[in-house]
Amino acid sequence: MKTVFSGIQPSGELHLGNYVGAIRNWVRLQESYRCIFCVVDYHAITQTYDVKDMGRRVDDMVVDLLALGIDPERSILFVQSMVPEHTELAWVFNAVSHMGDLERMTQFKDKSEHQPDNINVGIFTYPVLQAADIMLYKAELVPVGQDQLQHLELARRIARSFNHRWGQTFPECEPLSTTVPKLLGLDGQAKMSKSLKNHIPLSVFGNDKALWKLLGPAKTDPARVTREDPGNPENCNVFTMHKAMSPEPDIEWSRQGCSTAGIGCVDCKKKLAENMQKHFAPYVERKKEILGKPGYVAGVLRDGAEKARAIAKQTIGEVREKLGLWHSP
Repeated sequence: MKTVFSGIQPSGELHLGNYVGAIRNWVRLQESYRCIFCVVDYHAITQTYDVKDMGRRVDDMVVDLLALGIDPERSILFVQSMVPEHTELAWVFNAVSHMGDLERMTQFKDKSEHQPDNINVGIFTYPVLQAADIMLYKAELVPVGQDQLQHLELARRIARSFNHRWGQTFPECEPLSTTVPKLLGLDGQAKMSKSLKNHIPLSVFGNDKALWKLLGPAKTDPARVTREDPGNPENCNVFTMHKAMSPEPDIEWSRQGCSTAGIGCVDCKKKLAENMQKHFAPYVERKKEILGKPGYVAGVLRDGAEKARAIAKQTIGEVREKLGLWHSP
């Protein structure tokens, strides 16, 4: 069985974009692969954050992951900093990574432009640690979005360089692509994002009033000035959410109703809200159960870290031997 690795930064509570873009796919992958999922807190410290909040952010995220269907009996779920071999392998990979490659990373260029006051070395070498995250478990497959393909290609080059210099050790991982609808935020202008405050947090599900407070004023196709104006559903962020969350008959109902002005935007949003609440009802119940079991999350993470370290230590032992590092006779 092939190994899949994927990581997520501990931003705290997940939102709808996280679920549609990644977590829903993670849950499905558990059926066919050996899955290793990691909360990458070392990656998160490259950004400005409140130290007091980090532990809570990790806990909140893990609760959501478990409630959404990540099964610790079938997958390994742990926190990156609990497995120190991640940073050890990253240092080794620094020796076969080239400055020019890292300078060409699009995300580094974007952050350099938009966050000029916080361009630390960690942001520059972020893809090297990401490569170590993957290679430590010799993962063959990595589910990634379009924005991470460049990082994954760098990971492949790093593996190739290591193997060339010290002998065959790491597989060249492949992207595991899925068809995911592009989910626009509530502003209808950009991808759903917590930083842009155009997101729908998962905490609103199970609370009709809280969901409608966000969904009610959400932007729709600007061509629909009045209810009688026909629109183009492909220009509507509410329709992108329908495609991600609604059954096919309701998607077609929304498409036809928008393009012919047969339904109003409020009608469309109400149907979407109904489908969302139905979809996330099991999540709401599982989250209550998890929060009602003190120590459960900590236990899951300890067990996951123990399983992850068993694999990581074996890989690092092999790496040290290949590098000829000193060891006790």
